[in-house]
Amino acid sequence: MSWKFKPHKFKAKTKLDLQLVALYLIAFFFTIILLLSYITAPRIPLLGFHGIVDLNNPNFGIINNPIAQKMSYNMQDLEKLLEYLVRNNYWFLSTQDLYDYFIERHREIPEKYAGKKPIMLSFDDSYKTVYTNIIPVLERLEKESQQKIKVVLFVNPGTLSKLHPPSTTYLSCEDLRDGFAKGFYDIQSHGQNHKNLVKITIPELEEELAQAQTQLRECMAGLAPSEEIAKHIAYPYGAMNSLVETHAAKYYQSGYLYNSAILRFRWLQDKYRISRLTVNRSKSPERLMQMATRSFIISK
Repeated sequence: MSWKFKPHKFKAKTKLDLQLVALYLIAFFFTIILLLSYITAPRIPLLGFHGIVDLNNPNFGIINNPIAQKMSYNMQDLEKLLEYLVRNNYWFLSTQDLYDYFIERHREIPEKYAGKKPIMLSFDDSYKTVYTNIIPVLERLEKESQQKIKVVLFVNPGTLSKLHPPSTTYLSCEDLRDGFAKGFYDIQSHGQNHKNLVKITIPELEEELAQAQTQLRECMAGLAPSEEIAKHIAYPYGAMNSLVETHAAKYYQSGYLYNSAILRFRWLQDKYRISRLTVNRSKSPERLMQMATRSFIISK
């Protein structure tokens, strides 16, 4: 049997191969562009703290949970970090600052922030030491530098102390109101009772999300419009999925993770998956200062 060369079939196959190569090259270059945009994207460090321990008074504000103890941070080290950030012209973001200027970008950054580096300091789990140990430091630094330091509290209102005398472990509503009235606190949600939101039923999920918002707004009544309180949520344990996101979007403008990643601004930003850097006592203030230097500078 003789073999015959069929040029038209050969050409068709070659044309198909060229199309596949072209598609591959387009996909390759698109991937490179996305990768470069991710690497070069402006970054903002969002530092996630928990309890704050005073080494000079270790028996005050005791945290009995061993895991919570490990996640706590030394007040003296935090004080070093705050002093560094004040000296080096950082902008202490609230959750609404981040949302308006960097997530949605529907507001122009005020000129007074030009030349500053943005950063966010957040504190989870409603520990009393965020009031007893931090407020005096913030007041001292404001007096010395004439700069107001804003910190974000992601609060579980289900743990707010209602005891008399008040608990030495958890914040009370009065603590929140005092810190807010002094201009130091941004009060946001951490779920009602710190439940893992991906492991509960839908009715429980709705209750955790809605009740936390309601109770925090009731606590802050008279100090701020209710819609300014608990507009944003940090997921307990950093746990979330698409179902949690869908329900959280009914109540909150954005959601925060706890995933040891720095926030980068890039295409297709998901406002319900905002990255935060984890902080515990194993991280020295020098290490946190190094994290802070990765923030971009606001253009003049």
